[in-house]
Amino acid sequence: MSEEKLYAVKNDNGEWSDDSGAFYPEKKNGVGFIFTMFSDRDEATGWAERNTNGGHVVTLIEEPKKVVLTKEQVEIVEGTRDATYPASYISNYTNSHDCEENLLINAYVNGYTMAKEKKYNVKVPHTSFYYWKKLDGGLSINDLVANDKYDAMKFTEAEIEHYGLQDCEKKEVTDNAD
Repeated sequence: MSEEKLYAVKNDNGEWSDDSGAFYPEKKNGVGFIFTMFSDRDEATGWAERNTNGGHVVTLIEEPKKVVLTKEQVEIVEGTRDATYPASYISNYTNSHDCEENLLINAYVNGYTMAKEKKYNVKVPHTSFYYWKKLDGGLSINDLVANDKYDAMKFTEAEIEHYGLQDCEKKEVTDNAD
């Protein structure tokens, strides 16, 4: 994140000042307005005092980037929501030597997204068929070409292990629908 700051002038109604000193809402009828920004706080303060009636200087900041977490890491961060001491909670569930503790504290403070689990089409050995998951939890094979359309043909690593398919050829699926 950049250390450079920008400043703007806003009134108590949440409206922004343009270069004439007039105030406008951020949007009106779906149309945005252009407001004046300053790179120097003192310049913004002086301008507000000279050109506006009741404007005050606000600092505009960049929103911190959200970190990407695994499902297990998300569970730890979510567990901190009920903890009396969130940092201690995170520290108790992580290894401080691999920087995971800092990552999870950053996620707690700035937000996070969960990494999408990779999925695969799994080929039946010595055939042109692919495995698919039946509704009853069993497996079947299909002579259709493996593709990204059918969820029943997409396996996570955990499912591959569950069904004992670790030694089978697998092809990563790109899940564009998510």
